[in-house]
Amino acid sequence: MNIDAEKYKELAEFDNVLVTDERGNLIFYDIADLNILKELDKRPENFLGQHVTTSYKDLTNETSTIMSVLRSGEPLCGIKQEIYTKRGNLIISVNSTYPIKENNKIVGAVEFSKHFFEKDSIRHLDKYAGHKIYRKNNTVYTIDDIITTDPNMEVIKQQIRKVAQTDSTVLIFGKTGTGKEVASQAIHNLSDRYEKPFVSLNCGAVPPNLLESTLFGTVKGSFTGAESMPGLFEQANGGTLFLDEINSLDIYLQVKLLKAVEEKRIRRIGGKEDIELDIRVISATNEDPEVLLEEKRMREDLYYRLGVVQINLPTLSERQADIEALVTHYVNFYNNHMNIFIDRVQPEVMEKFKSYDWPGNVRELKNAIETAFNNANSHEITMEDIPARITRTKKKLPAGQKAQAVHSLKETVDEFEKGIIVQALEESGGIIAAAARQLGISKQSLKYKMDKYGLR
Repeated sequence: MNIDAEKYKELAEFDNVLVTDERGNLIFYDIADLNILKELDKRPENFLGQHVTTSYKDLTNETSTIMSVLRSGEPLCGIKQEIYTKRGNLIISVNSTYPIKENNKIVGAVEFSKHFFEKDSIRHLDKYAGHKIYRKNNTVYTIDDIITTDPNMEVIKQQIRKVAQTDSTVLIFGKTGTGKEVASQAIHNLSDRYEKPFVSLNCGAVPPNLLESTLFGTVKGSFTGAESMPGLFEQANGGTLFLDEINSLDIYLQVKLLKAVEEKRIRRIGGKEDIELDIRVISATNEDPEVLLEEKRMREDLYYRLGVVQINLPTLSERQADIEALVTHYVNFYNNHMNIFIDRVQPEVMEKFKSYDWPGNVRELKNAIETAFNNANSHEITMEDIPARITRTKKKLPAGQKAQAVHSLKETVDEFEKGIIVQALEESGGIIAAAARQLGISKQSLKYKMDKYGLR
């Protein structure tokens, strides 16, 4: 890109970057505040490819700074523009726009801009981020991150697309590593709340005595050392609150959560006033909800309230046809994120992946590919590169067929120990402390063994 140094402006002041091709069609953007897209009636996935003039009511080829630069080939720096969105709201922008040239031919333009909004033109001014470096809604996944060729998973993706258009509560059931967080973020990013925060909490990772204040907030002086702090419900206001491992909540908190979800209002600990909320709640559990109800570990009324829509995610062993597509996806992912390039996976590796049980599901597969990238000595992933726990696993035999291979004593003991740990984790709902108590060992010992067998 050729930029005249004398006309170059200090670009650190700008919040947004747009790049177009030679016709003025958008090919790249980085916008500081997703609310701008909302104001332009655009979604992130359909903003690309649009002509720069289509998002505004009164912007034309003649008045657009980008189109002017594409015609003249000369930069325009520090230009103030007053333009109206399709919703009729006035946006004032300051732009510095430069041509992109290749062999003295204009092939596009890049524009750096900062937007300002007049108070009288904004109906909901408080929806705009208070800090100029705000850039994200706290998510990293969209529906496109659910990689599948499996018909049942395609049905689930369609279910996600449909439920995203409503505000109904969603309960996601899936074993550890099946993609509950991915599914919940996909729902948020497909919904009309996508420009608002997605706030996530793993209920099993917070000590029970801190969960209530974490969720509902506190008022200064409500207990020793308490300060006035908003809880996660307030932080997610306008957006989505995702509560993972909901099965970890004790009965008292289940009652309080039910009230908050039903009434869409909460009261901070020590507070005297209710706080109204505009919020969507998505919850998840790695234990079968029917078992939780049967064992009286989840209130029926809370289950019916949280599970207006229930999404059941299959284990990777139940969608083994997806393994090849997932391997390809994660190889491409790490090619783009690591200083290593892999262009081939040894056929023996793929066969081993397809015969492995994947107790850690998709997360374990992703970690196995990352391990291979760290071990690879060439542009090919070989059997020597993948985790030893996978290479040690014997190929599954058809039902009724006896294994002919002789296991060493160590392999037999390891497999037996791994099976006991997996069972304990399943029975404890994935809660490490509870599984450790059941096994009669310390949490640290259990974590070591889980790492050893690739169960985390």
